[in-house]
Amino acid sequence: MADGLTHVLVPYALATVLSLRYPWITTRLATVAMVGGVLPDLNRLQWIVPPETIESILGVSVSWRPMHSIGGVAVVIAIASLTVRATYRRAVALLLALGALSHFVLDLLLVPPAGTYQYLWPITSARLVVPGFYTSHDRWVAIVAVLLALAAHALARRRSHALERDSPVRIEG
Repeated sequence: MADGLTHVLVPYALATVLSLRYPWITTRLATVAMVGGVLPDLNRLQWIVPPETIESILGVSVSWRPMHSIGGVAVVIAIASLTVRATYRRAVALLLALGALSHFVLDLLLVPPAGTYQYLWPITSARLVVPGFYTSHDRWVAIVAVLLALAAHALARRRSHALERDSPVRIEG
């Protein structure tokens, strides 16, 4: 569970910090980045809907494994961004991609063999292996992610309060 929490909190922290520089990244769009952080784990749908079930229904070979690659995630991002209003499509696609990218970076930091997926499929089937810094069961990674998310939230709140305080428009009530 620490791994899943980390994949949600790191994109939140990134989007929140980026919102300080890019005002178009709203709180709602930071949530989109959090969703992007779990997109690569859609390959776990194989536990709910086994490939054999889909194969028996559709009559074609199916694999959930490509979902944990840039190719699979790109397809999901393209489909997801088409489901929102045209004015939000680019923002949704960018923030889903930010979340997915943070997921891949975090996974690359896992101790092998957990961090050995074909991340760059369909470009290459090579498995990227990095020495790794933690396992998916290490709780300290989730604690660091929580602290990063809290720090980003506090920073964004402090900035919004400063902007409200310095605003020339005052609402007396």
